[in-house]
Amino acid sequence: MVSVTRTTPENLQGRIALVTGSTGGIGLAVADSLAAAGCDVVLHGLATTEEAAPLLAEIAGRHGVEARYHRTELSDPSGIVAMMAELGPIDILVNNAAIRHFGAVEDTSRADWDMDLAVNLSAAFHLIRLALPGMRERGWGRIVNMSSIYGLVGATGRVGYVTTKTALIGLTRAVAQETARTGITCNALCPGSTLTPNIEGRIRGAMAASGLDRAEATSRFLEGKQPTGRFVEAEAIGAMLAFLCGPAGRDITGAVLPMDGGWSAV
Repeated sequence: MVSVTRTTPENLQGRIALVTGSTGGIGLAVADSLAAAGCDVVLHGLATTEEAAPLLAEIAGRHGVEARYHRTELSDPSGIVAMMAELGPIDILVNNAAIRHFGAVEDTSRADWDMDLAVNLSAAFHLIRLALPGMRERGWGRIVNMSSIYGLVGATGRVGYVTTKTALIGLTRAVAQETARTGITCNALCPGSTLTPNIEGRIRGAMAASGLDRAEATSRFLEGKQPTGRFVEAEAIGAMLAFLCGPAGRDITGAVLPMDGGWSAV
């Protein structure tokens, strides 16, 4: 008879997770899902301590975990080193923070290109290299790199974003191979379009300008993207990530998982 180990949602108690870019959107949903599984969380962003305080109180109060905040500019490697030294051991690292610049290749400035590389890719590398020694020592760790649909398919007008999100997949595979027998996993998620405040504004603008109802405005925005015709929910991305970090995700490593409503399958 096959033995089945049953787990509860509180399967990450005692673990500490750092989620970059987590004062809103996908990052905040990820932090909330990990906290729901019993994990203490460190939120990160560029908000002030005062601005982040309500988020910490809400997560800690709702889930009974410790929630901290660290403000660090990820384009500065020395700042990353200082943050990791201050935080201490990290069991779960989620590289979610990202920036993007729009424009054709020839119109992309050197400064914008360098910033995309620094925040979207180099920061993930530095955070991983600093977190790995402690994970190896403890014989357990989870690393999840937030790539994108644009890590799987090309697009115009965002060369830095497409390049860095694609490179994150290579970083994921390399780290997964190097840690395969250590109790550490490294995976990448590739979300499609989620309903960000920016996109919400664009949909409301289309509704006002053309007299469309919300369903039609949303359908037009997603045309040529997600075949499901709906946005990917940030909460679903958070739940998938918590699954990867839990006991059932033990043997999933080096995986690149699209959550794009079928976009990459077209």
